[in-house]
Amino acid sequence: MKCVIINGSPRKKNTWSVVEQVKSNLEAEFDEIHLMKEKIPMCNGCFKCILEGENRCPHFDKINPIIESIRKSDAIIIASPVYSMNVSALLKNFFDHTAYLYHRPEFFDKKALVAVTTAGAGQKKVASYIDETLRHWGVNKVYKISIACGGKDHLETKKIDQIAGKFRKDMESDKLSSPKFVDVFYYNLWRAMALSDDPLKADKEYWFETGLVNHDFAPQVKLNVFKKAFSKILFFILRKAIK
Repeated sequence: MKCVIINGSPRKKNTWSVVEQVKSNLEAEFDEIHLMKEKIPMCNGCFKCILEGENRCPHFDKINPIIESIRKSDAIIIASPVYSMNVSALLKNFFDHTAYLYHRPEFFDKKALVAVTTAGAGQKKVASYIDETLRHWGVNKVYKISIACGGKDHLETKKIDQIAGKFRKDMESDKLSSPKFVDVFYYNLWRAMALSDDPLKADKEYWFETGLVNHDFAPQVKLNVFKKAFSKILFFILRKAIK
């Protein structure tokens, strides 16, 4: 198994100690990406990744190797401390560079684990934000570890081991979880927009070239009868609403 670790902390302190504890529970080959060392320029909001394609990003040479590492992995670990009740600037800047993945999700067969630590509060909120971002990328299942004070006492270590153990079993299985209804909604929203009268060029190319435009959801992920019906009805409504 291959697992890419994206470390959004500028230091190897509390957050990284949680990642190390998680790693000790996994039998995997790790590709560690420390965003502090990547020196990614700030996203300038040019929208080229969304409008023209991610290869048009002025920082493509910095972002693409990280995305390629995710593509080659079986699972993802994303770690961040809580800074001012949000993710670190390093991680937020990276996420800003991946805005196109909201329009063109692709990691439907990936599992992920989120590790967040704080010296005060906000850890659950920040973990939920990272979870939401990953699900917009298409990530199939996200596990969350959110800890105050770095996870140094016995109970926190036990908590880390329990969640890491579930993550390991899921990584090793061939099963993909059914998506949430909200994930089905966003999938069909971007799918319908690709079929609109005036679609974004990059979006249309992606949805048609991958064939995803023809599916209720990513074909490798099974929908139960209720979610399949929800997807079909929703897509019909969105196609009518979006011209």
